[in-house]
Amino acid sequence: MADQTAPVCFGTAHAKALAGIEAGLDRTVAELGRMIAVDTSFPPGEGYDAFATLMEDVLAPLGFRMRRVTVPEALWKVEGGPASGPRINLVAEIPGEKPACSLYFHVDTVCAATGWTRDPFRLTEEDGVLYGLGAADMKGAIAAAVHAVRIARETGLELAYRPQFLLCTDEEGGLYPGIRYLAEEGEIAGHLLNFNGSATPRIWGGCFGSFNLQVTVEGHAVHAADGNRAGRGVNAIEAALPMMQAVQVLRPAVASRISALPPAPGAAPLAAQISITVANGGTCGGQVPDRFIFQVSRRYAPEESFAAARAEIEDAIRAAAPEGARLRFDLVGHLTPTADPEGPHYPRWIRAVQEGFGYKLDEFAKWGAASASDSGYVQQAGVAQEIILGGLIRPSSNAHGAEEHTTRADLAALAKTILTYLSAGFEPRLNPDL
Repeated sequence: MADQTAPVCFGTAHAKALAGIEAGLDRTVAELGRMIAVDTSFPPGEGYDAFATLMEDVLAPLGFRMRRVTVPEALWKVEGGPASGPRINLVAEIPGEKPACSLYFHVDTVCAATGWTRDPFRLTEEDGVLYGLGAADMKGAIAAAVHAVRIARETGLELAYRPQFLLCTDEEGGLYPGIRYLAEEGEIAGHLLNFNGSATPRIWGGCFGSFNLQVTVEGHAVHAADGNRAGRGVNAIEAALPMMQAVQVLRPAVASRISALPPAPGAAPLAAQISITVANGGTCGGQVPDRFIFQVSRRYAPEESFAAARAEIEDAIRAAAPEGARLRFDLVGHLTPTADPEGPHYPRWIRAVQEGFGYKLDEFAKWGAASASDSGYVQQAGVAQEIILGGLIRPSSNAHGAEEHTTRADLAALAKTILTYLSAGFEPRLNPDL
């Protein structure tokens, strides 16, 4: 491997472009505000069309050619799942003869958590901190990448790669993430950068898989005064209680399954997880409820079998079901594990992160995570084994929670990292495509 500690000598064009990142940041923050204002929460996933329209407006002036790729409804629609809109993915690429580099972003966010004191769909800036749903995970990364390409264009910086943006659906849940469909349809060009990661000096070591199993418990509705009489109603909520307890009984055995994936420095070994994440049912106080729905979330290690993990849950729930209750199981979300994604482009990416964020080489560490990624589907499709991970998320960002945020400083640092990595003059000795 080439020496990654030697100083980098940037030309005038590159220095001008880096200065442009700082000077043009107000425009990028404003664009992030426009992105956050489009509600792309999943579920239900109803904002994808509006977000694609916004990004077409943002990217067209930068020379991108764009096409919409819609995932067929038959692949993602779940019986009993939430009503939702079309799964529109936007593929945007700058034409040319240079090798392609695909930059992947998911455009969906989780639902706004309780506890926000600010409007989650309005970007709020306070002392350089940018609050809004998706600011860190991961609309801020989209804004940073747009900023990098725009500044390169405005300053005439020559690029080593022609960027392809993949703006995809349903990473936060669902059966068929957009990146999976793009991979299977051959829509991904060149090597892949995934910006669903952190702003820390991390080398990605892979991650767990996850799935959400929806359990529908059906009883028989009657007047609440008759609910306890033999042969009358079957209370779906009460019937579900021993089933949910059966899930809790599984927890120690599940948590004992330790993965060989390297944990974060100083963290405990990575273990499988199970929890109940959604529960709802009943209509009014005077009626025995005839339906109750709960979801079981299971994070499984690469060493585990998805089929076995699912069967274990279903068997435990069926065994706990009381007489008279009817059950239906629906898989409403699934992400497969991501195997070790390190490859030949990683040294150059690490070097670019050093320049963008100011990290030293000895600060980088390789680790995996119990969180899941849709990148496993890219590997599964045979498109690429190497997937570079970066982004804006920090432990302090509170991604997926109230008051999610990033900062101006990190937005600029990620834009500099992307611009540097794409630059033709940056570390040609570390470019495996030359």
